[in-house]
Amino acid sequence: MPRESGRKLIAQNRKARHDYSITDTYEAGLVLVGTEVKSLRLGRASLIDGYATIDDGEVWLRGVHIPEYTEGTWTNHEPRRNRKLLLHREEIAKLIGKTQEGGATLVPLEMYFNDGKVKVTLALAKGKKAYDKRRDLADRDAQREIAREFGRRRKGRA
Repeated sequence: MPRESGRKLIAQNRKARHDYSITDTYEAGLVLVGTEVKSLRLGRASLIDGYATIDDGEVWLRGVHIPEYTEGTWTNHEPRRNRKLLLHREEIAKLIGKTQEGGATLVPLEMYFNDGKVKVTLALAKGKKAYDKRRDLADRDAQREIAREFGRRRKGRA
């Protein structure tokens, strides 16, 4: 059987971009059990309630739901267990400083296979206020209207 190559998306957390302003992103590996990988190959995961914490110099992914593998036996995994993230020591030190000083949180944005290995994109993010969310929606609507008008003028329908 040939080895996998390329990138295959498993799950995305679209709501995170709406609820948080993202300042920086990091790619991290995951320590998983065999049945978790098999469940992820079926494309089943949810990042909605997920977040990451730093405990004793290690980064842990919490609240991410990977459902039990249907063909698994007594060796099946727990769906919402804490999973260790694999990052370089310098990245962890940077994250510790940024989360302690600025009140930022670590939020998973997406989970994917990269050359057969499961990776997570972590975002260093700060929570948005309600007025920030409304401003973002208004800006997006304005940009959509500008693009629509530009398209009309380009087609000659002024």
